Amino acid sequence: MADESKVFSLVGHGLKLDSKADIQPHLEKLEQITDLEEVHLGGNTLGVDACQALADVLKNKKTLKVADFADIFTGRLITEIPDALRALCDALTDHTSLVEINLSDNAFGGRSAEPMVNFLKNNHSFSVLKLNNNGLGITGGTIVAEALYEAAQNLNAKGLQSNLRTVICGRNRLENGSAPVWAKAYAAHGGLVEVRMFQNGIRMEGIEAISKGLASCPNLEVLDLQDNTATLRGSRAIAACLPKWPKLKTLNLSDCLLKPKGGALVFGALANGSNPALETIQVQYCDLDRKVLHQLGSAIELHLISLTKLDINGNWADEEDECIEKIKSALAKHGHEDALLELDEMDPDGEESEGEEEEEADEEEDADKEVSKPAAPETQDETDELAAALSKTSLDNNTRAKTSDAQDTKAQAPEKTAAAAQPDVPAAEEATAAPTAVEPEATNELATEQVTATSGDATSAHGTPTDPAVDLSGELYSKDAATTSAPAQGAVDAPKKKRGFRAAWGAIRELLK
Repeated sequence: MADESKVFSLVGHGLKLDSKADIQPHLEKLEQITDLEEVHLGGNTLGVDACQALADVLKNKKTLKVADFADIFTGRLITEIPDALRALCDALTDHTSLVEINLSDNAFGGRSAEPMVNFLKNNHSFSVLKLNNNGLGITGGTIVAEALYEAAQNLNAKGLQSNLRTVICGRNRLENGSAPVWAKAYAAHGGLVEVRMFQNGIRMEGIEAISKGLASCPNLEVLDLQDNTATLRGSRAIAACLPKWPKLKTLNLSDCLLKPKGGALVFGALANGSNPALETIQVQYCDLDRKVLHQLGSAIELHLISLTKLDINGNWADEEDECIEKIKSALAKHGHEDALLELDEMDPDGEESEGEEEEEADEEEDADKEVSKPAAPETQDETDELAAALSKTSLDNNTRAKTSDAQDTKAQAPEKTAAAAQPDVPAAEEATAAPTAVEPEATNELATEQVTATSGDATSAHGTPTDPAVDLSGELYSKDAATTSAPAQGAVDAPKKKRGFRAAWGAIRELLK
């Protein structure tokens, strides 16, 4: 913690600073801090002129270590943000003392990624990058990742090492389209210690690419991929990379749909003993059965002596089952009896449907065919097809009745899929709205309100994603829905999952043909 005399903070003041005159009284106080180390401005809203005036002062504050610009554009026009952001980023480009930059909870969208490029490519001093809940989308995410890759290339050409250690980029709808570029950037910045990419709608091909990129980061300590979709292919990639991360302390794969086969691969890799430093494992709501959970217990007993936090809630077992007793016994053996978190939402009757098993078999076959191919930049998977179809199709009551019958013959679909299958539900209308639904004058505040109606479903790996063609600040999650502290804690509260959504998807797709 920095000396308070070296910290400037306006956090939570609720100020609306439009012009240079508006911000001038605060700048006078800022200028009086000779050895400024930290600036925190969250909870206020700054216009272009105010940001340019602030940038003029920050240019001369060469001792600055932390630039916290999270949540500073609430209610601003989409057209305002690029110029305001560019002014702030460019002011810090040559700051060699900078350690952390935080731009989270700002409604950037894809169009506001470019103003960050000059800073990301040319400031080689910062080690912590926080871009959480910005609605970057595939386009914005690709721009940011490409800039990071070019920065690493520039350093390599000079024979220098990257200082980048932490990347937090969750709730940004990065999806598969940007994953290969992120993988390339991560491999180039081989000194990464912490990577958090939760709730980005990334599917198995993207998880595979990112895992392979991070395989070049032997010092990795924290990997958080919560609420993306790994399935068998992604799980296999993660399992293959685990031996390359001997310093790994936190592994968060909750809501990643590992399923029994994927879980067996991951826990089998942990049982090899290459990750003895693991302190936290989170695999809640991953459709793991009793056999796989028993395998986890064996891995803990054999090698995971440092494990002090384990979350397996929402999987296919009962609290009294032998596999749970095995886990408790293994934890107790190492003196960590309290490591296991609550098991109040376990699903003892859960099991894979025949259709899901067939999908896994197909996935294995596809993986074998593509083993020598690089990850595709963007994959038109079943979720994308469903989203596209629903955005153009209106189901009448008869169709919905047929859909309901189809669902009853298999497994009950989750609430999110049901909402997507009924366009008359407001959330579905919001999620598939065309870009023209928002007038050019619309503010980020309005865009955020529109997204609030979907309560973050847009990027959930287990729901229907929003139309990736929408490139507005509306891609951003509601600020109220975002949990700013989530990246620091390595967890985002997981919603209660229901089963059988893949079977329901198949039924809906058949009806839409």
